[in-house]
Amino acid sequence: MTRRRTPRSALHAAAPSETELVAPIEEHRATLAAVSPSSATLGRRVVVTGLAGSGKSTLSLALGAKAGLPVIHLDLHYWKPGWTDPTDAEWREKQREVLAGGSWIADGNYHETLDLRLELADTVVVLDLPWWRCSGRALRRGFRMPGELPEGCHYSRFHRWRDEWQLAGRIWLHRRSDTEHERKTISHHQSRVAVHVLRSKREVSDFLDGVDAASIATPR
Repeated sequence: MTRRRTPRSALHAAAPSETELVAPIEEHRATLAAVSPSSATLGRRVVVTGLAGSGKSTLSLALGAKAGLPVIHLDLHYWKPGWTDPTDAEWREKQREVLAGGSWIADGNYHETLDLRLELADTVVVLDLPWWRCSGRALRRGFRMPGELPEGCHYSRFHRWRDEWQLAGRIWLHRRSDTEHERKTISHHQSRVAVHVLRSKREVSDFLDGVDAASIATPR
C-alpha cells in the first residue's frame, strides 16, 4: 500500500539529463555487484528494498514463508491515524521499536531511513528491476484494495486508484535519484551486511529457490 502526499507540481518538474545521471548510477550498481555475496545464505534480520512497485512485499512474504522469518510491512507502522505523517524522529523511533527483535524481514522503501535499518540488519535484498516494470505494477495495483491498512486510516477505491497512478509517475521521476541514494547508503554498510541484488524475475525466482530454513545463518 502506498499513500504519499507529493505536490502535484512535483510530477511535472524537469528531470535531470541522462548524461548527468547515468554515470553515477552505473558506478553505484558496479559497487553493489562487487559486494554481492555468491552464497545464498540469508541472515535473520533482512531488509528488502527497491523502487516502489518492484515487488518488495511479494518477495518478503515468499521469503518469510520459506525461511520461517516474520515479515514487517513498514507501511503499516509509518502512518499515524488519519494518514498523518510522523516526524523523522518519531519514524526512526518506531522502526527501532518494531525491529527490536532478533529475527525479521523488513519490507519497505523509506530511503531516508534506510541507514537505520541497515544498522540493525545483517542482510539486504535489493530489487533492482526496470523502472517501467515498477510503474506498470503500480498502475495495476491501483485497481486492487490493500489487504490491511494502518490503524485509524481509511481508504476509498478512488483514493487507492489516484494514489497508485500518481505513484507510477513518481517512480519515473525519481527512478535515478532514489536508486543512487539507495546504492550510496548500502555501500556504507557493505563491510558487515550481506548484499543480494536481484535484477529480473528469473533472479528473484532463483534466489527464492535457494532459500529455506536450513540456509538461515546463525545470529552474530
